[in-house]
Amino acid sequence: MTVGQGSAGVHAPPAGTQGAAGITYTTVDDTYFEARRLKRYARVWSLWALGVGAVISGHYSGWNLGLSQGFGSMFFATIIIAIMYLGLTFSLAEMSPALPHTGGAYSFARTSMGPWAGYITGIAENIEFVLTPAVIVFFIGSYLTGIFGTDPSFQPVYWIVCYALFVGLNVIGVELSFKVTVTVTVLALACLAVFYLSVIFSGKFDFSRWALNMGPGGVELPNGGGPFLPFGVAGIFATLPFAVWLFLAIEQLPLAAEESHDPQRDMPKGIIAGILTLIVSAFLVIFLNTGIEAGAVGYAKSTEPLLDGFRALFGSDIAKILAAVAVIGLIASFHTIIFAYGRQIYSLSRAGYFPAFLSVTHGTRKSPHVALIAGAVLGLAVMIITWFSFGADAGGAAIGGTLLNMAVAGAMLAYFMQGMSYIVLKKKFAFLHRPYTSPFGIAGAAICMIIAAVTLYFQLTDPVFRAGVIGVVIYYAIMMAYFLLWGRHKLILSPEEEFALTKGESEYKSH
Repeated sequence: MTVGQGSAGVHAPPAGTQGAAGITYTTVDDTYFEARRLKRYARVWSLWALGVGAVISGHYSGWNLGLSQGFGSMFFATIIIAIMYLGLTFSLAEMSPALPHTGGAYSFARTSMGPWAGYITGIAENIEFVLTPAVIVFFIGSYLTGIFGTDPSFQPVYWIVCYALFVGLNVIGVELSFKVTVTVTVLALACLAVFYLSVIFSGKFDFSRWALNMGPGGVELPNGGGPFLPFGVAGIFATLPFAVWLFLAIEQLPLAAEESHDPQRDMPKGIIAGILTLIVSAFLVIFLNTGIEAGAVGYAKSTEPLLDGFRALFGSDIAKILAAVAVIGLIASFHTIIFAYGRQIYSLSRAGYFPAFLSVTHGTRKSPHVALIAGAVLGLAVMIITWFSFGADAGGAAIGGTLLNMAVAGAMLAYFMQGMSYIVLKKKFAFLHRPYTSPFGIAGAAICMIIAAVTLYFQLTDPVFRAGVIGVVIYYAIMMAYFLLWGRHKLILSPEEEFALTKGESEYKSH
C-alpha cells in the first residue's frame, strides 16, 4: 500500500500566489506527488524498535563522559534529562496522531506557528539527524579498527562501507529497513541485559568503592567512599549535555507517521513504550557500569565504557569478541537514524523548503533514496574534511567532540520549538481531533522547553561544546540565507502545508 498527496485542497490559497510571511506556493499536479510516494508498513513493534534503536548506542558509550563531575552529578542530570524527554515524548505522542505527517517536528511547528518557525525547527532536526550517524559511524570505525587490527588511517574506509551498506538497506525498502531495525535493536538490548545480569551476579559490584571513588576536585580515592557530588550542585548542570546522549533521537518516531499502518493508534504506543524502555536501561547502565572496577574516575575517561565493563568482569582475553558484540548497539543507532534523516530531508524537500528533487522516491521500492544518499554524502563530507584537516588524532577528537555537540545543540533547539508547538496547538487548535492526550499537558511541554534551554546554555559554558554551537550558528546562517533568497518562493502544498493552511480542515489523502 502506498500513500501520497493529491492536488491542493479547496480551502488553501491558490498555488503560485504570495502567501503569508513572504511565502510563495508553486503550482504542481498529481504527478509531482506520484513520484514521491511512501509505503505503509510499520506497527507498534516496529515503531518501538525505531525509537529505542536510534538511542541505544548512547547506552554503550558517550554518556560516561559526564562522570567527570562525579556519579551523583550524572545521576541527578539523568533524572532531569529524563523528565525533559518525558515532557517531550508525551507531547509528541499527542501531536503525532493529530498531525500524522512525515514532517514530524517541522510539521508541528509549521501548523502552529507558520512556515518560518517550521523551517527553523526543520533545520535544527536536520543538523541533529545528519550529524548523529556521522558521529556513530566514527565510533563504529574505532571498534572495527581494534577488532581487525588495522591502521587508524584506514578508518574512513570503514565509514564509507558502513554508509554504503546501511543506506543501501534503507533504499531497498521500508519492510527490510524495519526488519533490520527490530533485529539489531533487540540484539543491542540483549547485549545490555547480559551485561546488567553479569554485574548483578558477578559479586564484583561495590557502589561505594567504585561509583564513589572521586573526591573533591576530581581526585581519585583508592578506597572509594567519596562524596556523592564532588563538584557540588554546579556539577549537575555541567553534566546535563552528557545525559542527553542516553535519550537523544527518540523524537524521530513521528517521521515514520506516513509509513505506519495506523499512526493514530500505534504512534502513541510506540513512543511511550520506547521512552519507558530507555529510562529503565539508562539508570541501569549508569548505576551498574559505574559500580564495578575502574569506577567513576576510570569510566569518565573511557571511549568504550560498556566494553571496559565486560573486561572488568571477564578479563581481556575475549576483548575482540566483546568488541564485536558491542558494535551491535552502534549499528542499531546508525541504521535507525539513517532512516530518520532520510524522512526528514524528504519531508522538507517535498514541501519545497529544500530543493524538490531530494524528495523523489524509488520507482518500485517507494523509499526516499535521493534523500538517503544526500544525507550520507553530507555526513561523510563533514567527517572526511574534519579528519584530513586536523589529522587522524585531532580529527577524531573533533568528530567525537565538536560534531557530537553540534548534534546535541540542534536537538535542544528542536525540543524547545516542539514544546512551543505543543502549547500553541493546545491553545489555537483546540478543535483538532487528538486520539491521545498527554497526561502532562502544557506543563510537561513547558518543563521540556526550560530544561532544553538550560542544557543549551551550559553547552555554551564549555569550550568544546561552544565550538559545536558555533558550528550550528554558521549552518543556520547559510540555510536561512537560502530560504530568504530562494526557498520561500518555492513552497508546495504537501500534506503538512495543506493541513496547516486549512487549519486542519483538509484531510490527509491516501491512495
